[in-house]
Amino acid sequence: MRQMLLALLAKEPAHGYELKQAIEQTFGSAYPSPNIGQIYVTLGRLERDGLVASQDVAQTGRPNKRVYELTATGRETLTDWIQQPSEGFRIRDDFFIKLALAPLTGSADRAALINQQRRHHLNSMRALNDLSRTTERDNATARLLIEGARLHLQADLDWLERCQEELR
Repeated sequence: MRQMLLALLAKEPAHGYELKQAIEQTFGSAYPSPNIGQIYVTLGRLERDGLVASQDVAQTGRPNKRVYELTATGRETLTDWIQQPSEGFRIRDDFFIKLALAPLTGSADRAALINQQRRHHLNSMRALNDLSRTTERDNATARLLIEGARLHLQADLDWLERCQEELR
């Protein structure tokens, strides 16, 4: 959430509800709608860290609104984040840790765990397919986010097949 808000504020100063709307417009239904409370808590932390500054702006006939803008330090932090590669692998995968350690506990066997995870991924794939059908055609960002999630799920399904073969 931090980097997302910094990126949106790089375009122009905004208040929390405008940022929430920008996230929803950018990602559509492909990304969970953020909680406004989470946005304001994050903005407060960003301000505390010197990455954004805020000021009250008077509105006619309405209460003042707090508008946030990126500081020079915030812009530098954002640029550093954008230029750094994102993690592409998951060595500390939660499922694999379960798969490796569950037999030691006697609480589940590996085949049952693999099948349960496969069902979960297939249900997630169906949900993504449904989401894809309802996503606006002109929202390329949302479509790409959904497609990336589908490709990751397919890779996870392929990996589960490999686990099942190796652990027989």
